[in-house]
Order: sequence, then C-alpha cells, then structure tokens
Amino acid sequence: MFATLKGEQLKTTPQGFGADDEAIDLLRYKQFLLIRPFSDKEVLSKHFLKEANLTFKAMRPFFNYMSEVLTTDSNGMG
Repeated sequence: MFATLKGEQLKTTPQGFGADDEAIDLLRYKQFLLIRPFSDKEVLSKHFLKEANLTFKAMRPFFNYMSEVLTTDSNGMG
C-alpha cells in the first residue's frame, strides 16, 4: 500500500555503526515516512473515506512499533 519507506537520509554511515551493518539502509534514515498518494479522482470519490480509513489502519502497526522503539531505552524501559 505504501511502496517503500521514504524520508531524508544521511549521506554517510551514522556514528557508531559500520558501513557493513546489516541494517545500514534503515540506520541512515533521519525520517520515517509512509506515503500513499491519491489522485484527485480518488479523493473526490464516494469511497475515499473508506480508503483513507484503510490506509490509516494499514499504517498503525508501523506507527505502534516506531512509537515503542523510539520511546524506550535499550532495556525496553520507557
């Protein structure tokens, strides 16, 4: 539904991580954006509210995960 993760990225390897880190592609992100474009026709459709709702529901697990990992320390404490 969202294609690929979007957002501004560092041009270099983040401090404290190696360029060969298995998660380097994700570690370079400064933003984590999920984007689903809608055409004017879709927005004006009588089904748009349903599609917007489905989009937010599909995004929720990612939002929950990011909220958890960004608000806890390395021991999982908030």
